Amino acid sequence: MPKFAYIAVDAAGKETRGTIEAPNQGQAVAKIRSQNLFPTAIGAVGGESSGGGGGGAKAPAPAAGARRGGAKPKGALSMEIKLPKFLRGKVKQKDLTTLTRQLATLVDAGLPLLRGLRVLERQTPNPGLKEALGGMCDSVESGSTFSESLQNFPKIFNNLYVNMVRAGEAGGVLEVVLNRLAEFAEKAEKIKNKVKSAMVYPIVVLIAAVGITGFLMVGVIPKFKDIFNDLLEGKPLPAITQFVMDASQFVMNNGLLCVGMVVGFVVLFKLFAQMKTGALIIDIAKIHAPVFGTLVRRTAISRMTRTLGTLLASGVPVLQALVIVRDTSGNAVISKAIQSVHDSVKEGESMTNPMAASKVFPPMVISMVEVGEETGALPDMLTRIADTYDDEVDNAVEGLTSVIEPLMIMLLAVIVGTIVIAMFMPMIQIIGSLGGQAGG
Repeated sequence: MPKFAYIAVDAAGKETRGTIEAPNQGQAVAKIRSQNLFPTAIGAVGGESSGGGGGGAKAPAPAAGARRGGAKPKGALSMEIKLPKFLRGKVKQKDLTTLTRQLATLVDAGLPLLRGLRVLERQTPNPGLKEALGGMCDSVESGSTFSESLQNFPKIFNNLYVNMVRAGEAGGVLEVVLNRLAEFAEKAEKIKNKVKSAMVYPIVVLIAAVGITGFLMVGVIPKFKDIFNDLLEGKPLPAITQFVMDASQFVMNNGLLCVGMVVGFVVLFKLFAQMKTGALIIDIAKIHAPVFGTLVRRTAISRMTRTLGTLLASGVPVLQALVIVRDTSGNAVISKAIQSVHDSVKEGESMTNPMAASKVFPPMVISMVEVGEETGALPDMLTRIADTYDDEVDNAVEGLTSVIEPLMIMLLAVIVGTIVIAMFMPMIQIIGSLGGQAGG
């Protein structure tokens, strides 16, 4: 019976070499796979090795150590010339989502993890992601698990990502977890983009208002000041006019100070936001804001429930899942509430009591969580809550956009209108005095 020499990798990416007897190459591949190995190269003893033919469609490229060498020596040389890290672009969430979706597809199709990582390393255009994929390939080759290799790049893969992958590896459902991660990231990005799009119009109008006001204060009002001094001959100006004149004079004389005050305020605000107490105060203000509060609350609850539901559905223990949700919620108020839930669950109690006590979650959310706990379908209930709140966020964004547009137009009209009225009031006074002199 013919003998075939093969090179194969196991699920962890560890390479194995050996020989096997089989009537033909196809059956040799089948025997190798029955041992939970994936052939990367196979050929008759004494003959040329091949990529596995039809049976090797799912096999990785031969030569586990040839990723950077041999085939593309110039490419290997170019890899040594790297930009400093601070000059490289960040890995965008969109790129990470695409990578996760592609890896899930490859693993689901039966491609070994290591081979999938190599394929994606060659294809990705992002330098930071390409370097991370190369490092993960090296780590997996050395015997580390996929989740362990992800931990080497904490700026790209957060705790949520790492723990879900770890749970998928433990349960043997890595492709399912990767698909869930991709879906989670896509929905989160969709909500984020909708909120951003809702903010574009008010930001543009606000910038226009600041620009127009600055131009009027610096370029127009000082000229009116000279005219009024000549025509009114020292008579007092109306209060609103005097206020605008003083404001214009202050901006002209203290322009750098004004810019410095704005920059200083932004820096102090960011420093304050980095403090635990400051972040809590700011997030409380966000949630209770008159116009944006509802949107912020719904977005935070949607993100929290989807994250927790995805983690629990992937097999992450509930206490560990709550810790991850607490650290990735993006809102200090929600984080504080989740910590209370964690402490309650740790003591063997339910989630609903601390959720109700926090006064952050609406009654509908608390009721659905309670039903999920009682029926053992908590992950499904959390996902349904997230879907419901995603729809509510969509409606809130549309409603907010329809409200903000007229408000911003009114704001711009008030600013410009105030300046125009302030400039015309002395003109009316001057015209009146000139008319009185003509009548006399």
